[in-house]
Amino acid sequence: MKKIRLGFIGTGNMGQMAHLRNYLTLPDCEVVALAELRPQLAAMVAQRFGIPEVYHDHHELLAKAQVDAYVMIQPFWIHGGLLPAVLAKGKPVMIEKPLAHSVEIAEQMAQLSAKHHAPIYVAYHKRSDLASVAAAEKIREWKASGQFGALRYVRVTMPPGKWDAEGFASRLTTDEKYPDIQNDPPPAGFDKEGAYQNFLLVNFYIHQINLLRYLLGEDYALTAADANGQYLGVRSTSGVSGILEMAPYHTTLDWQESALVGFDKGYLKLDLPAPMVLDRPGQLTVFEDLGGTETPKAITPVLAPWHAMRSQAANFLKAVAGEATPLCTAADAAKDLAIARDFLQLQLKAGGIKLSF
Repeated sequence: MKKIRLGFIGTGNMGQMAHLRNYLTLPDCEVVALAELRPQLAAMVAQRFGIPEVYHDHHELLAKAQVDAYVMIQPFWIHGGLLPAVLAKGKPVMIEKPLAHSVEIAEQMAQLSAKHHAPIYVAYHKRSDLASVAAAEKIREWKASGQFGALRYVRVTMPPGKWDAEGFASRLTTDEKYPDIQNDPPPAGFDKEGAYQNFLLVNFYIHQINLLRYLLGEDYALTAADANGQYLGVRSTSGVSGILEMAPYHTTLDWQESALVGFDKGYLKLDLPAPMVLDRPGQLTVFEDLGGTETPKAITPVLAPWHAMRSQAANFLKAVAGEATPLCTAADAAKDLAIARDFLQLQLKAGGIKLSF
């Protein structure tokens, strides 16, 4: 089969270590071009990873490189200025989370994606973790069978901790100054402090806002916003309750992110590794308690040693090939920013304090 040809726009820390290194392990693709504003770094990355074409910026890459899809790893607060030119090429693109700096820009990007038939996939890597995928499949199975009763509750917890897990140790760096790039406009309806609080929330917790929807399997609306900024409560379209616990405590050397999905007669417990950990998936525990003569049991599936970032890269290649994946689309990602906005507005009404993640 013909390999999928990728063009990389941005090869900084996340570009190299969360994305590029993972695509290079997959036999279904080849990275044929990169664009990087720092020429020394561009040359070093191209040499290390054997990338034949190097361009100064995304405009040059878009004009000259013959590729099937783009991986654009840039700060989310400049997506609004960069993405339109990429989308105009009419090819799939993977970007880092969140979709944009604001609901307004996110909705514009979703519209451009549809207009140009250029699917945007947002790097919510937790949706590609093998444990998360297995949990979502089990949830669908239990819902369909009804054997374990109704889905009652979903809880996601992510205390701040050591998210990098030394995953950047081998990255290439230079002392080149990063060129100035125009930031996107701030979210509508917020003053300067409110815009900063929005930045904190979507930078730290947009993954978990999205993970709630993935595990619920449907949309949800905000029902509660803790004035202290410690949790947000939700109710799904079908009436299932959920909660995101944001900072019940902090860790220094560990990462303790988890999710609990409760049914009448069992639950699923998902423990996720640090985002930048190498080659280790999460862990899923399935607890079943049907009662009667059935003995309650806990099952922990053995999963392949694939990190979520690598699984995400494989899923993007499948998406480019037209296959279904758990990846998040632009339309879905825009909903996450709306939840974040609603949380901050409701928290403000409740006399909330500043977030402190």
